[in-house]
Amino acid sequence: ASFTISLRTVDNITVMIKLRPGVSPSCQIRVKNVIRSELKIKPGENVTFTFTCSTPEKYFIMEIQKNIDCVLGPCPFGDVHLYPPGLPRLNRTFIWDVKASTKAGLELKFSTPWLRQIEPGETCPDVVSYNINSSIDTATVNIGTFCRNGSVSRIKLLGGVIMSLHLPWDSPLTTSGFSIANRASIKRLCIIESILKGESSITLMSPNYPLGFPEDELMTWQFVIPSNMRASVFFHNYSLSNCERKEERVEYYLPGSLSNPEVFKLSDSQPANIAGSFNLSLQGCDQDAQNPGILRLLFQVVVQHPQVDENVTHLVDLSKEWNMTVTIHFEGWPSRIPLMSEPICLICKNPRTCDRVLTLVSGAVYKISFLCKDLSRLRITAEKGISCVDIRWCQRKIYSLLVPKVITQLPIRLHKFIWKLLAPDLINIEITSPSLKLQQHVPEQRCNTSYSYSIVSATPETELNVGVFCPGGSIEKIQMRNNITISLKTFGKGFLNESNHQDLKMSFVPHIKDECTFTVSPDPKAKVYLQTPNWPYGLPPYVSISWYVIVPSKQVAHLGFSKDRMGIACETGRAYVNIKEETLGAEETVRREDELLPEPRNMYHDFWVNVSNCKPVDKTQLTLQFWVTFADKQIDLGVIIAVVAGAGVLMAIGLTVCCVKKKKKKSQNPMVGVYNPNVNTQMPGKQGLFTKGRKNNESHVYAVIDDAMVYGHLLKESNGSVAPEVDVYRPFDGPIGSLPPSPPPFSFRKDIKCSPNTEEPLPLTDTDHDTYTFAHQKSGQSEDNGDTNEKNNADTSTSLLENKEQDDLVE
Repeated sequence: ASFTISLRTVDNITVMIKLRPGVSPSCQIRVKNVIRSELKIKPGENVTFTFTCSTPEKYFIMEIQKNIDCVLGPCPFGDVHLYPPGLPRLNRTFIWDVKASTKAGLELKFSTPWLRQIEPGETCPDVVSYNINSSIDTATVNIGTFCRNGSVSRIKLLGGVIMSLHLPWDSPLTTSGFSIANRASIKRLCIIESILKGESSITLMSPNYPLGFPEDELMTWQFVIPSNMRASVFFHNYSLSNCERKEERVEYYLPGSLSNPEVFKLSDSQPANIAGSFNLSLQGCDQDAQNPGILRLLFQVVVQHPQVDENVTHLVDLSKEWNMTVTIHFEGWPSRIPLMSEPICLICKNPRTCDRVLTLVSGAVYKISFLCKDLSRLRITAEKGISCVDIRWCQRKIYSLLVPKVITQLPIRLHKFIWKLLAPDLINIEITSPSLKLQQHVPEQRCNTSYSYSIVSATPETELNVGVFCPGGSIEKIQMRNNITISLKTFGKGFLNESNHQDLKMSFVPHIKDECTFTVSPDPKAKVYLQTPNWPYGLPPYVSISWYVIVPSKQVAHLGFSKDRMGIACETGRAYVNIKEETLGAEETVRREDELLPEPRNMYHDFWVNVSNCKPVDKTQLTLQFWVTFADKQIDLGVIIAVVAGAGVLMAIGLTVCCVKKKKKKSQNPMVGVYNPNVNTQMPGKQGLFTKGRKNNESHVYAVIDDAMVYGHLLKESNGSVAPEVDVYRPFDGPIGSLPPSPPPFSFRKDIKCSPNTEEPLPLTDTDHDTYTFAHQKSGQSEDNGDTNEKNNADTSTSLLENKEQDDLVE
């Protein structure tokens, strides 16, 4: 097909057809049998041409530029038309270059649906875009790039303007969508007017964004908003230049304000909850010639209906808290940035200071309100620091890790509460849950509570993820070295009810040898799974972890590992698994990384499980999981029978002993107490029982003398019969040793043969300091014989029981 373009001289329009950048010249333009790659048609020319291909839109673009001089001649004010007609269907750009005096202003008025500013590099949904540049003398300032369907209704500029309209080759658009009008000087770079109806949001940028705003310039945005709506301003991205004179700032003309214009720094929280229309101006400064810097601004204006509870305030009293921050934010903060089109929720410290994110600090009292239809889209993240300054005071204090009531009472869901615990050198941190206990979250035993604790032990060099825990388990205590971060994270709305039962506590304790030690007191009816920290990435090199498992007295524990090997190879050092019961003489089970792990076994006492890592070779990590179950101890039937039989035998022996004693008592003569000075009465193994020497105590003095027992060598009557001498005591004159005497062992008495019925003497107790033997003084025995017996009593003195036994044997 052929195309004819005829341009009038008075229109001052130039048409340029050229190849698209980066496209090979596979298609050409033919003009009067002349092939060319581009075509330029000037004012007053009439040109007919064709393309050598059927799809020229793939290869060519077209620019139609109209120059308008409002300085030397009259300006064609009014609607701007797309001229000339009959153009080929190519991607095309219409350019209107309007020159005007700086003493006057030009106004670009857009027809509905108005315009929406976009960031550089962004494309419009229908690929139709407007680019507006201000031209003052030789300087050009890019006001911005806009799409259709927005709220920008007018743009007023100082001096000339270069307006571009970009249309795709298949666009049905036949009108430019704007008009040009003459206005008086606006005394600033530009004024951009936006009309916001109903709930809406608009994003705007400073001229030349993301490059710098012109030095010492001023521009204004006008926002037309119904008086029954509320507007809020948010600065999302800005930077400041280096000023030599003046100060960069923004100024507001707010409805009902008694101090217009209200001046703010770009770093301030901007006004919110504005009732009705307002103006916002950006003022630059005189920049440093050597290092000017860049002033730029990207901001958002959000218009909302007044909230039903906008006058309802919530008291947040943090005056008694210490080292704590509370941040109220939108869901997904800070990793997710909400889309500009999303409904916005605002948190206000006062009627004009509102933002999507509000941080409150401890030591103050706040009255906050919300501009938000759906409060379920807001979250709270709080952080509290606990550190030990004085070790002597820290070790005596127990800290409760509870979420304060002032947070749980707000109508906002708690997302996370973080405790940062800082311990000094040689002091560790102990976490306890006395009543609820903690359950470790493992694949075989998942947490299903409304909240959980994530515990991380960290040093400047390493970080150990101890694990995720929830209430209602078997872990009573966790002791850790280094600084600890505990993050309470909530799931669903149930935390509000369960928050009243929190019992997590923390204290500073003396240094421990392992990186982490768990004290586990399982429910006897449950199967408990425990796994090494840093799951599934493996323990760091050379880290040691221990578990102390408490076994109830009437229970037996069954311990087993979830796999048969550690699954690592060591580059340096050795990895070990140690198991040992907490009882005297218990054997320790040790396995290296190259050995099979222990088979499931029964543990009858409290026991330890320790896992120590080496430096593994690449791509191998130490991850271990073990389980513990409990069962009642089973009493063997044979043991019961043996115990009953033993008790019967002991009763029979007791009856026999009683009978023998009664029989002997009837036949025995009065006994005479004979003191033996050469017998050691100190009990074996009781060397420290006597604190005084033999010479310094009175252990050899009789406290009571039975009237039926007399000293044989002191009594002698003429008729040879023995009669007691009452109230006569003669002190011992023989040698006295430094230790109390003790009887010889029964094994030394080789001359006595006991019959099977012989009664064995009762064992001595700790209070038996002196031992005496008893002998009968036979009728007719002389005093000299008594003296002889005294000298040789080690060989000839025998006890009364021994003599009686010998008599019985003879009989």
